[in-house]
Amino acid sequence: MNIYESAEDYLEQILMLLEKKGHARSTDVAIGLNVTKPSVSVAMKKLRENGYITMGADNLISLTDKGYAIARKIYDRHQVLTKYLVQLGVPEDIAREDACKIEHDLSEESFAAIANQLRQS
Repeated sequence: MNIYESAEDYLEQILMLLEKKGHARSTDVAIGLNVTKPSVSVAMKKLRENGYITMGADNLISLTDKGYAIARKIYDRHQVLTKYLVQLGVPEDIAREDACKIEHDLSEESFAAIANQLRQS
């Protein structure tokens, strides 16, 4: 699954909206990521063309199985890294921001070690 960081952010945001609101719309994605609606339109077109999302006639965004797998992985990494940084004493708002930066580039081995450390604490 080779995908650009920005696409991962869009997929993660869609998953977060689906879990929080039960639906995802382009306008909500734009607000959540603090990007313009035209940027979201371009991204949604690419994600749709690559089989990560579908869009219904009602403009609701759904994740395909392929899109969900990536979104779930990134979102889980984000949550684990945020929790880890908070346990280290980082304020939660900063921990969330830093986790977003780290989640895409951290190796599987390092992430597994962090997740294991959290389970033991």
